[in-house]
Amino acid sequence: MQGYGNNGYGRVPGEARGLREQARQYALLPLRVFLGVTFIYAGLDKLTDSAFLSANGAGSLGEQMRGIRDSAGAPWLVDLALHSPVGFGYALALGELAVGIGTLLGLWGRIAALGGALISLSLWLTVSWQATPYYYGNDLAYLMAWLPLLLAGSGPFSLDTLLPPRRRRSM
Repeated sequence: MQGYGNNGYGRVPGEARGLREQARQYALLPLRVFLGVTFIYAGLDKLTDSAFLSANGAGSLGEQMRGIRDSAGAPWLVDLALHSPVGFGYALALGELAVGIGTLLGLWGRIAALGGALISLSLWLTVSWQATPYYYGNDLAYLMAWLPLLLAGSGPFSLDTLLPPRRRRSM
């Protein structure tokens, strides 16, 4: 069998390398789809929840921020949000929506991943900081999930691959 190019496992050596390369090329695609869909959903959920986009009352962002202020890892971020809870709620929801759309479409993928990482970092330092043990808080896991997309970019099936490459200007 060895004389016929078979490696003993039913494939020729070149085929295995091709499959590995394809797997490597598409490895971040499921993560990109998951994060994109999740952030689009999170943004739309906030935008359609009238209780969330209120300064006061049950379920409002203002009430949530006041409730976590003393246990937050970065209370100054909570104080910043409390200056205008409704404005902050809209900014957060629209930011999540923009990050989700950019990530899902692969448009300005690294910028979208940076936005997602910053949103996740701010939520980890405020909302889920008090989770004990730390792995109960999901925002840290989202932060870590954004890092490979930040480092590697959008990859295949993205609008970034369709955009013309930037040309360096000669000086």
